[in-house]
Amino acid sequence: MLRSYRFSFGPWNIHEGADPFGPPVRDSVAFGKKIKEYKKLGFDGVQLHDDDAVPDLGQLSDRDIIRKANELKTVLDGEGLVAEFIGPRLWEDSRTIDGAFTSNDPACRDYARARTRRSIDIANVLGTKLIVLWLAREGTYIREAKDSKVAVDRLVEAIDDMLSHDPEIRVAVEPKPNEPMDQAYIPTTGHALALASRAKSPERVGVNIESAHAVLAGLDPSDEMGFALSFGKLFTVHLNDQNGLKYDQDKTFGTVDLRRAFNQVRLLDRYKYGQNGEFVGLDVKAMRTQKQDLAEKHLSNSRTIFLQLLDLSRNVSDEEINALIVERDYEGLEMLIMNQLMGQTVVAAR
Repeated sequence: MLRSYRFSFGPWNIHEGADPFGPPVRDSVAFGKKIKEYKKLGFDGVQLHDDDAVPDLGQLSDRDIIRKANELKTVLDGEGLVAEFIGPRLWEDSRTIDGAFTSNDPACRDYARARTRRSIDIANVLGTKLIVLWLAREGTYIREAKDSKVAVDRLVEAIDDMLSHDPEIRVAVEPKPNEPMDQAYIPTTGHALALASRAKSPERVGVNIESAHAVLAGLDPSDEMGFALSFGKLFTVHLNDQNGLKYDQDKTFGTVDLRRAFNQVRLLDRYKYGQNGEFVGLDVKAMRTQKQDLAEKHLSNSRTIFLQLLDLSRNVSDEEINALIVERDYEGLEMLIMNQLMGQTVVAAR
């Protein structure tokens, strides 16, 4: 068991509250002001998209990109923060409307690869070797639009291009079954690890498991994490919560299903996640109706809930759990866990 964990979140988690059906409900917060809040909230790591780190990078020369990245590194160092990862934002450009690496247009595929290589260069300046790859538009709205076999081959080629560009970087694929695409090509942890197995350096390709994405796939997040841990492939996590098979909600961790959150924390702690420097990453967003001056509570609340569940998990009796398993008394086991979550002692049924 680790004595302490390091936590991270991305600047997009302090947001304006816009949704597809309405305008923003909070004022935008400047990036520099967001960075000032990290330590106050108990966080040490900053998750970054490439254009979070270097705004408007598409209009900059390679030299200017590196200069801007160095300026950010100075800011992070001054705040006592580190960059956890860089993720190429490949879903908001007109050239990636029909996919990035799997686009039917070779010029668009070339753009996606070039931008990803620039993201790796930014990561090197910021001192991180982790690249998170969310394959947002790698899928289709209709199956006939792309050849799925060819699409997967192109994803492997793109990852190999990343690995060749830098012999030390690691790639964490972030699976998600849908949104923005109707059906994505890499929807689950199993798909991501199968993709990794075909890479030129499979040991350098793993996963970033997001709780909500697993729920959207109809799966339990702790099972997905256990699967990745079994293969030694859990490079990072995005903890949050999700209310059923809806849009990706990014709710405060543990607020929808506390027991589901408990099992994620328990699994990560049991198998010493974090011992190699991994962060407990959050990807949570404030409720749209939250007031401007209270729009950071979702971050501190998520961290607090993780730590409280960690304490509950470490104080549940493994001896009692194992005894109930041996007796195949799963109702008893369920009540043991529920009592722990409710802060109750075991009482005789009346």
